[in-house]
Amino acid sequence: MLRIVPFTFNPFQENTYVLHDGREAVLVDPGCWNSGEEHELETYFAENGLTPTRLVLTHAHIDHVLGCAWAFQRYGLKPQMHRADLEMLRGAPNVGRMYGLHCEPVPEPEVFLEEGDTIALGNARMEVLFVPGHAPGHIALYNSEERYVIAGDVLFHRSIGRTDLPGGDLGTLLSSISTKLFPLGDDVVVHSGHGPATTVGDERKHNPFLKQL
Repeated sequence: MLRIVPFTFNPFQENTYVLHDGREAVLVDPGCWNSGEEHELETYFAENGLTPTRLVLTHAHIDHVLGCAWAFQRYGLKPQMHRADLEMLRGAPNVGRMYGLHCEPVPEPEVFLEEGDTIALGNARMEVLFVPGHAPGHIALYNSEERYVIAGDVLFHRSIGRTDLPGGDLGTLLSSISTKLFPLGDDVVVHSGHGPATTVGDERKHNPFLKQL
């Protein structure tokens, strides 16, 4: 069974996740944006004897990629993501300046993830789901055995991802939720890119943005 450890970073209060089996770790959406937050992650890895082996981006919005350059410099990890968000990733330093945040250029990905790909960590397997709408290349990571999904900014507790940023589309986002997340089952825990965890069933019943689905 994997441990899912969240860290809340940067002025956007973004959730960075460390998934690990006690030996190796997958870093998801590193939003650490200063030396203190970088040290927090580094200390966690060291104190728990973990070797980060993979960096996965659910999408390439600035709040989810601020720590990518650090992860490459410290651990040699290049981001793995959907190709449709590549231009957004390349533009992260410019977007950072718009928000008054310093973002180092992000290393170019060497691995692109597609719907149906599998990410293995120890005995655990996570399936890549393609869930655009908040961002053109948004993906989620689904573990069918342990019944959870790392959903990025697709679905939140009582909310959904914003669609007013470049590449966003409300209809596409709602379709991603209804056709990719709802069928996973009401018991599936949703670990979101911001805010607390929730479940598919709870959001299906009570999320005011999903009443039309």
